Amino acid sequence: MHAKHPDPENQYQPHRLLRDGNLQTILGRHIPRDAALVNEDEQIILFDAGPDRTDLDPGRAVRLLGFYTPRRNSVDPQTAPKGLAMLVHGWEGDSHSAYNLILGSSLIRAGFDVVRMNMRDHGPTHHLNRGIFFATLIEEFHAATQQVGLLAAGRPFFIIGASLGGNFVVRMALRHAHCPIPNLRRAVAVNPVLNPRLTCILLDNHRLLRRYFRRRWLDSLLKKQKLFPELYDFTPLASVPTIWEMSDWVTKSMSHYSGVEEYLDAYSVQPSEFHDLAAPLTILTAANDPLIPSDDFTELPTHPQLRVHVLPYGGHVGYNDLFPLRNCLPDLIGALLAQDT
Repeated sequence: MHAKHPDPENQYQPHRLLRDGNLQTILGRHIPRDAALVNEDEQIILFDAGPDRTDLDPGRAVRLLGFYTPRRNSVDPQTAPKGLAMLVHGWEGDSHSAYNLILGSSLIRAGFDVVRMNMRDHGPTHHLNRGIFFATLIEEFHAATQQVGLLAAGRPFFIIGASLGGNFVVRMALRHAHCPIPNLRRAVAVNPVLNPRLTCILLDNHRLLRRYFRRRWLDSLLKKQKLFPELYDFTPLASVPTIWEMSDWVTKSMSHYSGVEEYLDAYSVQPSEFHDLAAPLTILTAANDPLIPSDDFTELPTHPQLRVHVLPYGGHVGYNDLFPLRNCLPDLIGALLAQDT
């Protein structure tokens, strides 16, 4: 990586055939062959994520699962690793989602060690905790992230999250002031959800994406039910048509929230919260994201620790280009990290 890089706004100019936000979003799920590199030397790490806040595992620590991959041997062994990068997936994604594989493989080639974390009930983790996932459970994920930061052992530590993972990254950066993350050099949030209410509405209005996420979430809940039949019966959700209505049913039945509105507001991020930002935070998003309006970011205050890049194109965690078809997110993230290494 070079010492100086252009801003992402100038760096990413996709072919005109790929400037539609919906197309970019769909192509973002494509996994190229070389993206599996990060899987080859992966090691499983089980993190103690502190006390359970779902009231279903009193006295027992939350367990979260991550995959660690060291930098590639092709990197000069005499050169110290550039740092440790932790990747955070989005809702109903996991450690092996397309963007985590693509970005993780790129980072280990560039000399970074990589940890791909799983949220509760994402990836192969449903059996680890009795309580179900809620996006408000930031404390347990923050606790696991602090442990990952210790693995950096004095080297720069970067946390990078996409979509709901971007929301988690933003909230952890805001929490850093009173709950420090060891060795944190920079947090990067890609297409982060700041207004969950609006994103949920837009998701339900998008027929293809609604069907995709509704099916994935229902499958996840039914998997949890199979593991803990004495606790859960999600079969009524099979006939519930929207994410909003499913969320309302789950929050009223399985949480202390009065309903979907209170739940979604509980993990929203308000512009006023950024005044207390104590960690370097970069937000990368696209104006044509079909799920997250760019207005969410133009309203953010100016802050010396905050950089916001709203690209004209890219969709929701897409950032592809043509001839050949390729994902440009590794180049964009690599340029951002190079400014801190």
